Amino acid sequence: MRSTLLAPFLALLLSTPFTSSLQLESTTEGRLPAMGFNSWNCFNEHINEERFLTAAQQLVDLGLKDLGYTYVNIDDGWSDRDLWRDVETKRIIVDTKKFPDGISGLADKVHGLGLKLGIYSDRGTKTCASYPGSMDYEEIDAKTFSDWGVDYLKYDNCFIPDEEEDEYPWAPEWWNTTHDGNKVHAPESYDYSTSRSAQRYRTMRDALKKQDRLIQFGMCNWGHAHVEKWGNETAQSWRIWGDILPQWTGHKDHIAWGVMPILNHALFHLSQTNFWGHADMDMLEVGNGLTPAEDRSHFALWAILKSPLLIGTPLDKISPETLAVFKNKELIAFNQDESFGGPAWPYKWGVNADWTWNQTHPAEYYSGNSTAGLHVFMLNTLEETVTKTAIFNEVPGLDSTKNYIVHNMWSGEDIGIYEKEFSILVESHDIAALRFNEASEGAREGLKVQGKGKRTHRAGRATDEL
Repeated sequence: MRSTLLAPFLALLLSTPFTSSLQLESTTEGRLPAMGFNSWNCFNEHINEERFLTAAQQLVDLGLKDLGYTYVNIDDGWSDRDLWRDVETKRIIVDTKKFPDGISGLADKVHGLGLKLGIYSDRGTKTCASYPGSMDYEEIDAKTFSDWGVDYLKYDNCFIPDEEEDEYPWAPEWWNTTHDGNKVHAPESYDYSTSRSAQRYRTMRDALKKQDRLIQFGMCNWGHAHVEKWGNETAQSWRIWGDILPQWTGHKDHIAWGVMPILNHALFHLSQTNFWGHADMDMLEVGNGLTPAEDRSHFALWAILKSPLLIGTPLDKISPETLAVFKNKELIAFNQDESFGGPAWPYKWGVNADWTWNQTHPAEYYSGNSTAGLHVFMLNTLEETVTKTAIFNEVPGLDSTKNYIVHNMWSGEDIGIYEKEFSILVESHDIAALRFNEASEGAREGLKVQGKGKRTHRAGRATDEL
């Protein structure tokens, strides 16, 4: 389907504040994408209390807490791999060498900073790093986490016994490919919400809902069992694919993926994201080896598609340039908008025909509404600097007969007033983030209408190109 056919539909979709009918609406917790820090991308299982207290203090000292980064999430590796569970209570035993004050002691300290604590478990018999899983202990573990003062649970998908595997397995890796192997393809009428995966995740959801403490639930089943069909009834967020890697394209053994492959897959699940239910594109790799341009694009794309924004780099070693990306108030405001819960949508693919599945050159042109105005995002997936043009009559919500103030969301400056189209030079793997507001009579008197304009977009700021 071409962009000219998409425009009328997307204009209506993007101009309407969304409401939701999800089962988790009884609270404001999880209404917006979670923001904070998670340990896995920078520390893997090599964690301890000191590292989380450092991260928590840095969220405060660097001004990130004030921007909404409030979760300090422990990932895999916090429990005792040898002692496993208490013989009598069956509760998971904490590794006291890593956490001498226990998880509850850490929670008290994190809460004392005005932040929230998250923890990790798995729906299988073991976690992905072979620590105790929660299978058949969901009620006990939910109560334990609540008693410890936990505010968030990331729930993984490793070590599933054969008898608990889905009758009709499905994974995103098989999308648009021929999957031979020994798997049985589901009938067209099959309801994936009845799968064993869905049932197991609902078991933990129900156990969490019984607790006196509110615990946000983030499912990490890698997009299996068509989670997009039942995720919003089960959790506040649900992972759409495998783990992320700090690289632009490609993958590792079909279990970990670069930024572009994850973006490509996410574009086919946009209609499921809204208040209380968010397609999770995985934790951020900003600051972990991508180029500065790639860092900006990675963060912007996760923000505008309303993915959770969980920092995954050591905050005590962060560079000013990386910190500036995390602290972009305008992109955060789009992600956390109280009136518009849906993501930005692609209105034109660019390199490829619209709705092409391509892990190197996914969609490059996006638009979406926020309370601040209408936004356009133009990604450069090529290996060279190119001119990207927002043609007003192609962008849902823009009127080619009107003039608009074009605002650069990276620099925070108004560029000028433009009519019909706006062009900007975008470096390789960078993204232009723009806001369009209709120019009033007063604005037109104060700013010259530029007509067709060109700007240079470098290092996250705009400079004049003559």
